[in-house]
Amino acid sequence: MRPAFNNEYGGSFVLIEPGQNGDLVVEEPFFIGARPVTQVEWSAVMGSNPSKFQDGWSAGLRPVESVSWLDCQAFITKLNEVETEQRLGLSGIWRLPNATEWEYACRAGSETRWYHSDRDKDLDEVAWHAGNAGATTREVGQKKENEWGLYDCHGNVAEWTDSGDGNRRVTKGGSWLMESESTTSSASGLSKMDKKSDAIGLRLVWSPI
Repeated sequence: MRPAFNNEYGGSFVLIEPGQNGDLVVEEPFFIGARPVTQVEWSAVMGSNPSKFQDGWSAGLRPVESVSWLDCQAFITKLNEVETEQRLGLSGIWRLPNATEWEYACRAGSETRWYHSDRDKDLDEVAWHAGNAGATTREVGQKKENEWGLYDCHGNVAEWTDSGDGNRRVTKGGSWLMESESTTSSASGLSKMDKKSDAIGLRLVWSPI
């Protein structure tokens, strides 16, 4: 089992150790969310829920969406104000992953198109995508996790990263409305920082300092 911790809002965070996977190089350890941030987690911190897909008793367990990169920064700022305790004897800060960290964690040592397979017909095992999602997000953590215990890296919602240029930021993972090729480990999008989409959410990183 990898070292991990839970926070008071229901998130679970898994240690990603430094290493290399092809061109991906991670030099510092970090903890990354085992799942995307849910509507319940966002609401607990921000006091409101911007998501489009709020219907149904289990909607709180769907990923938060309709949040811009700027909204995510406000969420993270507030989280860093209220969550200051040490984790596993370490101090740290909340932030978004950069695109390299995200893909390295998603791949979990794999070199295939998705973290479990190269075959399109296997995609349903790990992802909610245009072919199976029913035109909506789904509750997190229902599909097969990767070797390091991460869920929903492929599909469901694309996830903001801290990588980008100017007023645009990279998104990773693809979403419920995308076809298979847009949900691979290497696939990425580029959106303006103020864009809000019901297909984009976030996954948190906690970095020791």
